[in-house]
Parts: sequence; C-alpha cells; structure tokens
Amino acid sequence: QVQLVESGGGLVQPGGSLRLSCAASGSFVFVNTMGWYRQTPGKQRELVATITRGGSTNYADSVKGRVTISRDNAKNTVYLQMNSLKPEDTAVYYCTGTIYRGSYQDYWGQGTQVTVSS
Repeated sequence: QVQLVESGGGLVQPGGSLRLSCAASGSFVFVNTMGWYRQTPGKQRELVATITRGGSTNYADSVKGRVTISRDNAKNTVYLQMNSLKPEDTAVYYCTGTIYRGSYQDYWGQGTQVTVSS
C-alpha cells in the first residue's frame, strides 16, 4: 500500500508565501517523478510543477518565477515553495508521484487547500 500525504496549505494574503510538502510512504522500491497539480471548482486539474528523481523540473507558465519545486529522495518527499501568491492561485493542490513497485504506477494525495485572500 502506498500513500502520499500533503501538508502546508492554508490561508495567506496576496503577496505572501506558502510551502507545501508531500511525503510518500508504504511499500515500494523508489519514487520516480513527483509533482503538484491544482484544481478549482468547475475546472480541470492543471499542472503546477514536476520534478524528476534526478532533479529536472518543469513549471506551468502561470507560476514560473514564483514557485520552486524540490525534493528529498532520502525522505521520499517533494516540496512546493510558493511566493508572491495571487488570488488566482487559490485551489486545492494535489501531490502526485510515479512509484515503482515492480511496475510504475501513479499515485495521488488527498489534496490540500490553498486560499489567497485579504
């Protein structure tokens, strides 16, 4: 069984910062690519950022320059540092990981709410 557990969401004022964390736990060989997506009501889930096991990153244009994704392979944890937050960043943020357990499977966390409002 594999779990991805997010933490760090909350309410922040425009221009503020938040750091999200997501830890993978359970029985597996290793975690390959990890990433963050977000979703608002009535919209499709959209990519925020991804990071490979080797550290290569990819960002959505809407967050480039404001968001940094990083990971600690020893802890099977991915982080999302978000700065200069805007009201349009308000969403439920989901962590995802491609995990190897004899074959590759994608797993998702339960989501954490980020609200940017004054």
